[in-house]
Amino acid sequence: MAFIQENIQTRVERHYDVAVCGGGFAGIAAALASARHGAKTVLFERQFMLGGLGTAGLITIYLPLCDGMGRQVSFGLAEELLRESIVDGAEARYPANWLDGVGTRTREDDRFQVRFNAQLCAMRAQQMLLDAGVDVFFGTYVVGVDKEGDRIRHLVTENKSGRLAWSVGSVVDATGDADVAFLSGAPTQVYERGNNLAGWYYAVGEKGLRLCAVGVRDDPDYLPRDTEKLLFRDKPILGVDGEELSFYMHASRAMTYADFLKRRQEDPSMFPVTISTIPQLRMTRRLRGVYEMDEGERHTRFEDSIGMVSNWKKRGPVYEVPLRTLYSDTVKNLIMAGRCTSVTDAMWDVMRVIPCCSVTGQAAGTAAAMSDDFPNLDVSALQRTLEQDGVVLHESDLPKQL
Repeated sequence: MAFIQENIQTRVERHYDVAVCGGGFAGIAAALASARHGAKTVLFERQFMLGGLGTAGLITIYLPLCDGMGRQVSFGLAEELLRESIVDGAEARYPANWLDGVGTRTREDDRFQVRFNAQLCAMRAQQMLLDAGVDVFFGTYVVGVDKEGDRIRHLVTENKSGRLAWSVGSVVDATGDADVAFLSGAPTQVYERGNNLAGWYYAVGEKGLRLCAVGVRDDPDYLPRDTEKLLFRDKPILGVDGEELSFYMHASRAMTYADFLKRRQEDPSMFPVTISTIPQLRMTRRLRGVYEMDEGERHTRFEDSIGMVSNWKKRGPVYEVPLRTLYSDTVKNLIMAGRCTSVTDAMWDVMRVIPCCSVTGQAAGTAAAMSDDFPNLDVSALQRTLEQDGVVLHESDLPKQL
C-alpha cells in the first residue's frame, strides 16, 4: 500500500460555543435548542438540504409521538417539528384526533404521526434555524478533529472554501453515522447485519402524486426479486465506506428505475418527479457510551431521563431515554443525537426514526449550551430546563391509559 506525506496548515476560521454536525432532524433539534438557550451555534451539513433521510432521503413519514394507546409521550421540539413539517399542509396521515382535537385518542384510533412534503419541510426547518440565530453551512463535511487531552478543541471541515478549522466549546454529533465520535477516538460500533437496498421516489400519474416506497421492508433477508442480483449477498452494506456507498447508490437507482418501468406498464402517464439524493441507510455506526439501552427496557424509569419515545412498530411500549446513552467518558465535550446514540441493535431500530432523533437532539443541544463536560453535567439542571421547554421526562408523569 502506497502513501503520500502531507504537511498541512489549516486556518482556524472562528469560535463557536456549540458545533452541531449533521442537519437531519436530530441536528435541527440540537441546533435550535442550543441557540435558543443563548449559545453561539453553528450547524455543518454535508448536503445542500436540511432534514437528512426525512427530506433528501424521501422518508417523509414523521412516525408516532404517542404510544398507540392514547397517550402522547414525546413532547418539546419533537412535537414542534412535527407541526412545523406540515404547516403548509400534510401529504397524508393527518391525525385530526391529535392535531385538531376531533375524535378520540385510544388504542383503536390513529397514532400521532403525519406524512409531510420533503421540500417544504426542509425550507421551514432552514428558516427556523436562521430565525434562532444558527449559522448553517451547507456542503460541509467534518473530516477531522484536533483534541487536547479528552476534549475536542477544533473541528476540521472541508467545503468549497477548502479545509478549515473551527474552535469549539462543545460538539453535537448528529451525523447519523457517529462520524465525529469515530474521528475523535470515542468507542463506536457498526451495525454488522448491514442495510437493505431501498430506492424511494415520488411520481405523478393517473392517481396524482404518489410516494413509491421501494424496498420498504426492513427484513435483512428480503430483497425485491428483480433487484437481488444487484447486491453481493455475502457482503453486508455497513454504510461507512466511500466505495460501498457509491455501489449502494448505483444499485438503488437501478432498483428505482426498474420499479418505475414496472409501474408505468399499468399507468403510461406516470413520471418520476423526485428521487432520493442520499443513500437510504437505516443503521450504520453508533456510539458505545456510558450506558447501552435495550429494547426490553420498556416502561423502565431512568433517573437521568431526558425525554420519552415510543415504538413506531408496535402499540404499547414507552421508553425513557437516559442521558448516559448520549455520551462516553472518552471525549468529554462530545454528545450524540439521533440514530447514533448508545443502544443495542434491537433498540437501534426503535431509536433511528424522526421523533426519537428530535427528542435526543433537543436534549443534546440543551446540554451542549450548558456544559462542555457531559460526564459531569448537572443532570437535574438539564432536566429542569427540558421540562421548562415542554419535555415530559417520566412515564409516571403521563396520564393513565384510556
